[in-house]
Amino acid sequence: MPWQNNNGGRDRGPWGNGPSGGQEPPNIDELIRKGQDKFRNAFGGGGGRAGSGGGKGMFLLIAAMFVVGYLYTAFYKVQPDEAAVVLRFGKWIETKDTGLHFHFPPIDQVIIPKVTAVNKIDVGFGAGKKERQMLTGDENIVDVQYSILWKIKDPARFLFNLEQREQTIKSVSESAMREVVARMAIQQIMTSERLEIEIEVRSIMQSVLDSYEAGIEIRQIKMDTVSPPSQVSAAFNDVQKAEADRDKTINEAKKYQNKIVPTARGQAERMNQEAQAYKARAITKAEGESARFLSVYEQYKLAKDVTRRRLYLETMERILGNTDKVILESSNSGVLPYLPLPAIKKQN
Repeated sequence: MPWQNNNGGRDRGPWGNGPSGGQEPPNIDELIRKGQDKFRNAFGGGGGRAGSGGGKGMFLLIAAMFVVGYLYTAFYKVQPDEAAVVLRFGKWIETKDTGLHFHFPPIDQVIIPKVTAVNKIDVGFGAGKKERQMLTGDENIVDVQYSILWKIKDPARFLFNLEQREQTIKSVSESAMREVVARMAIQQIMTSERLEIEIEVRSIMQSVLDSYEAGIEIRQIKMDTVSPPSQVSAAFNDVQKAEADRDKTINEAKKYQNKIVPTARGQAERMNQEAQAYKARAITKAEGESARFLSVYEQYKLAKDVTRRRLYLETMERILGNTDKVILESSNSGVLPYLPLPAIKKQN
C-alpha cells in the first residue's frame, strides 16, 4: 500500500501525520454534530435546551417554507393575450385581465385561455363530401369549401356553456351556409354573390351562438372553392357553355335591334312628314282651284259668251302650248305635202 512504513506496518494513512505527510480522515459524526449546533444557534437553540429549541426552530422553518410555497402558488400572471377565469369551489366568481393577481388555493382555481388568438375551422376539405354538398335555389347541387375564423369573446361562457365547442361551431356554420345557399342560384353562388354569402352566413352564425351564450365571436367566413360535384362537372360545363352562347346570341340580336329600330323609326317619321306635306299641298291646291272656279263662275254669270270663249282659249293654250305643231297651208297646186316626221321626233 502507498502509506506503508519501512517496517512493513501501516502508518496513519494519507490524512494522518505519518511518513506520507497527509492529514487525518474527517470524522463524520463530528461534522453532523457541528451542523446541528449551527442549526440550533440559528433558530434560538443552544446549551442544555437543545431539544426544545431545535423543535421550535424546525417548526418555524417548516412554517416559513409553507408560507413561501403558498404565496408562490397563490400569485399568478396573466399575459396580454390571455384572460383568467377564477373559480371558487368550482363556481365562476370573476374574470381577470392582464397583470399579476392573487387567489386562494386550493379553494380557488384559475383557468387561463388565450382570448386574442384567432382559431380556424375548415369545412368541406378532405374526405367530407356530405358536409360540403348543398342544394341551391335552382335545384342544383354544389360543393362548397370554406373556413371559419373565430376567437373567444367571453372566456367564462366559452369554458362552461359549451362542451364540444369546435363541433358546435362547425354544425352551426353548416346550417347557416345551407340556408343561404338554398335561396340562390348556382351561377350567383359561383360568381357574383360570394361576398354577400360570407357576410350573411357570419351574421346568422353569430346570432345563433349568442343565443347559446357560447362566448364566441365569428371573425370571418372565407369561401375557398365553389364548384359542381365531380360526377356532373362535364355536363355542368356544357350547360354553362350553352348558356354563354345563348347570352352571346341574345346580345348580338339586341345590338342589331338597336341598330335597325332607330333607322326604321327615322324612315317612318320621314314618310309621315312627307305625307303631311303632300296633304297640306293637295288641300291648298284644291282650295286654290275651288276659289278660282268660283271666281270664274261669278264672271260667267255676268258674261256667259265672253267667259265661255276665254275658257276655250285658255284650255287650247294649255293643251297646244307644250306640243310640237306643224301648220300646213291648203294649196290647190296638186303637190303632195312632205312631213319630216323623223326630224321632228329627233328634235323632240
